[in-house]
Amino acid sequence: MTLQNKNKKKMLKEEQNTSHIPVMIDQVLTYLAPREGDSYLDLTAGYGGHAAAILAHTRRSQVVLIDRDQAAVVRLKARFAGQGIAVWRTDFLSASQRLAAAGQQFDCILADLGVSSLHLNQASRGFSIQRDGPLDMRMDQRQSLTAETIVNGYSEMALKDILRRYGEEPKAAAIAGRIVANRPLHTTKELAAIVAKAWPIHSRLHPATRTFQALRIAVNNEIELLRNALPIWIHNLLAPDGRLVVISFHSLEDRLVKAAFQDAGGDRYDAILRILTRRPVVGEKNEIVSNPRARSAKLRAAVKINK
Repeated sequence: MTLQNKNKKKMLKEEQNTSHIPVMIDQVLTYLAPREGDSYLDLTAGYGGHAAAILAHTRRSQVVLIDRDQAAVVRLKARFAGQGIAVWRTDFLSASQRLAAAGQQFDCILADLGVSSLHLNQASRGFSIQRDGPLDMRMDQRQSLTAETIVNGYSEMALKDILRRYGEEPKAAAIAGRIVANRPLHTTKELAAIVAKAWPIHSRLHPATRTFQALRIAVNNEIELLRNALPIWIHNLLAPDGRLVVISFHSLEDRLVKAAFQDAGGDRYDAILRILTRRPVVGEKNEIVSNPRARSAKLRAAVKINK
């Protein structure tokens, strides 16, 4: 076994011990292609699984790790203590604006979007359909808006719009009506049961999956953050010859990433990106078995053209 494979095995074991396995590590390393001396920006660092793998190749040059979850920030600071690595607690748009204003650029930029397995595994965070907890769903617990605020305080029309826009839910009107008729709702179990009544016959996908996705996106303003951050990553933060990898987990995110890459890339004289993934890269079957989160992961990558 090579040293690289030993390091990877050790890192994966450590992640399994924390109930979190970062998705598509091999593909991330392939497309980011980290080299010694490369600077690295991780915009959704989580517990540092991707960062640890990448830093094994860059020898810890300029590194900034971003996450808006307090638990993640605490873990990141402990994991990389004494290594000269900056860890910021903020959303990736605010961080991107701050870094761009300072004129900083990076050779490797990674954004692993969406909710982590750590959020889903903690019932108290309110992200999971399977674990009963409060209707919270905040990635940053400093903010006041929660899923319970939306469920119990928004109008039926506003709820329907959220479910259609962010969940692409075909029964948005019926579900919104049922939510309003049964308010107040306080737990994920209560909400999931109400939504399920609108889907008497359904597939293996839990009937509340799209509703939970829509509420989570609305609570955390995920789509607007991504829409506004992508141009900054491409135009301002990515260094010449730098590589950008974005992993998305639903079609709304993937469409935004695809469009941003196409706007900056393609066969045009003014293109600033060379797109490395003509189609999104998906998780391999063996990874999906051990890490279900990889089932919906789609990776897109591009490199900044050095003009």
